[in-house]
Amino acid sequence: MEGAGSSRSSSPVGAFTDWSLAFWTLCSVVVPVLITLWCSFQRSRRQVLRQDIFRKSKHDWQYTDLFGQPTYCCVCAQHILQGAFCDCCGLRVDEGCLKKADRRFFCKEIVLRSESGPGSCMLHHWIRGNVPLCSYCLVCKQQCGTQPKLCDYRCIWCQHTVHDECMQNSLKSEECTFGEFRNLIIPPYYLSNVSKIRKDKKPDYGKLMSSCGKHWIPVIILANTRSGNNLGENLLGEFKIILNPVQVFDLKKIAPAKALQLCTLLPCNSVRVLVCGGDGTVGWVLDAIDEMKIKGQERYIPQVAILPLGTGNDLSNTLGWGAGYAGEIPVEQILRNVMEADGIKLDRWKVQVTNKGYYNLRKPKVFTMNNYFSVGPDALMALNFHAHREKTPSLFSSRIINKAVYFFYGTKDCLVQECKDLNKKVELELDGERISLPNLEGIIVLNIGYWGGGCRLWEGMGDEPYPLARHDDGLLEVVGVHGSFHCAQIQVKLANPVRLGQAHTVRLILKSSKMPMQVDGEPWAQGPCTVTITHKTHALMLYHSSEQSDDDASSVSEQEHMREQTDEDI
Repeated sequence: MEGAGSSRSSSPVGAFTDWSLAFWTLCSVVVPVLITLWCSFQRSRRQVLRQDIFRKSKHDWQYTDLFGQPTYCCVCAQHILQGAFCDCCGLRVDEGCLKKADRRFFCKEIVLRSESGPGSCMLHHWIRGNVPLCSYCLVCKQQCGTQPKLCDYRCIWCQHTVHDECMQNSLKSEECTFGEFRNLIIPPYYLSNVSKIRKDKKPDYGKLMSSCGKHWIPVIILANTRSGNNLGENLLGEFKIILNPVQVFDLKKIAPAKALQLCTLLPCNSVRVLVCGGDGTVGWVLDAIDEMKIKGQERYIPQVAILPLGTGNDLSNTLGWGAGYAGEIPVEQILRNVMEADGIKLDRWKVQVTNKGYYNLRKPKVFTMNNYFSVGPDALMALNFHAHREKTPSLFSSRIINKAVYFFYGTKDCLVQECKDLNKKVELELDGERISLPNLEGIIVLNIGYWGGGCRLWEGMGDEPYPLARHDDGLLEVVGVHGSFHCAQIQVKLANPVRLGQAHTVRLILKSSKMPMQVDGEPWAQGPCTVTITHKTHALMLYHSSEQSDDDASSVSEQEHMREQTDEDI
């Protein structure tokens, strides 16, 4: 009886314990989920509010989860790890102070809102704090930004810095000279004066040049943010800080043809364009310049420099701008190189592909070639690479990965040899003369010195007296290769190409089967056809003479040695 009574008395306690355990177990599961949902809701709410401010603001705000250097909010002066920064003026703020900063601080003025005449000037535009490292005071010449707090001032136009204690009223009302890059910057007062004289039937923008200096060579930045290692986004911000933001264009948002119309508002033959991207981006810009010629805007044609962000960058290498940019050179030095570069001409060629067949009603394909045309193994590698990049573009954001994929397809072709017996499938004519072809797998037609990501194909090993390939002589160099392995040997200077000759006009007839072809990295599979390459026009480019690779130096020295030997023989 006692045991039965005790079991009855203990059963409610056991039930309560079970319910309590179930309740707390449920809480341990539900509460974190609710907290996570609440945090997610608050985060998305803050993001919506932030995007709303970004959209309405005159600042070019960008958000970051972690600043790359010690940063202080320009409103509350507190140290911050994450927040927003303006790509144009350099302001940095905590997310909670974003609305206040947007109302309190003005960004760079693209066009000066002034009623003054053509002799206009601008005052310094100072912002406080977060000055660049290793910057020096304009007054006392001592280093700025050394204290761990929001301190010192920077002018967002001339980039001069001043200590808090050195800042005087005279500096606040002093005229800004735009600093080191005054000859590259389009001043806001110039654009305001342009808007006034555009009402004339034939506005003469040359008259306004005197207000900008006699050495003024404004630069326009065209950046492809999808090229290479995705450095374009960072470069856009750095260029906007130094230059007028109206000079900097993202080719993902605006086409080159539209961006280059800014040249028509500037003095004739004075503009330089810096293209940040690969060889394909450069070709895109040069095509837009050709459209300007068709519109009758020859007077405004700019000279083109290159900042190589692509994978191969053979045109950039040929013109002395290097084989690839990975952020190792500061933006200031890039602009100095653009200022010091020399103008040269680049041959551009028309490639016309006419399909065979009695009932073929299609128009011929027409391409513009800057670098090279090829049929064979290198075109096959480009075709396979292009197909995979179209399927998964996110995987091809690194220059190293891109080259590794090319290497994989090159190794595969060494085993499969899909392009063998090319000499039996094609006929080649140089300036109307038919060329007898040896056993080949590929034919490459070159306009520039470099090919395949840095190889001087025409010179090969450099042990034979052949004239150097030039990009402005109106001649094409035509070579043959025995396969992918032969291409690899040429790239490491263990073999020479099969030199087929030089010509002003090249004609190639594909008699049968389908073969891979490419023009400047744009590949396709082509059936029986006739390919005709003729000279189209010249492009005005900029050559950076101080950037010379070992291959360039050796080629030049070999050419000089050959000249000396010729003189001695004479």
